[in-house]
Amino acid sequence: MTTETETVAAPRKMIYAKGPDARGWYWATGRRKTAIARVRIRPGAGTFMVNGKPLEEHLVGERDQKQILAVLDKAGKREGLEVVVRTTGGGPTGHAGAIMMGLGRAIAGYDPNLEKTMRSAGFLTRDAREVERKKPGQAGARRRYQFSKR
Repeated sequence: MTTETETVAAPRKMIYAKGPDARGWYWATGRRKTAIARVRIRPGAGTFMVNGKPLEEHLVGERDQKQILAVLDKAGKREGLEVVVRTTGGGPTGHAGAIMMGLGRAIAGYDPNLEKTMRSAGFLTRDAREVERKKPGQAGARRRYQFSKR
């Protein structure tokens, strides 16, 4: 007869980055609408580059810049991290949301103690809202053509 041993599964811990790569970068991906941002961070001088340009040149809107920098402020790492981001798809607002999520995930992987802070601030939650498709026989997703009685 064999005896069955009962194993208790430990609660699964959410880790967003597996650790630094060979060059010391922590990687994470963020998504918003149709935008995708691949974010890399490592300890450094505090530079923030998006698609080869400084953040202020890539995202001109002050609201979008504040939204992204709020992630670094919440983590207390505004000056100590070098951030490089590649974004594709979507527009400025989608890029900002994707960068925000990717940066939150990368920071949670860089310092696992900050994961709870990032989650409570909403930086790790995917915003699942997408554009509703246009329906046939209508002018848009919800808008209908004008009804004529005669």
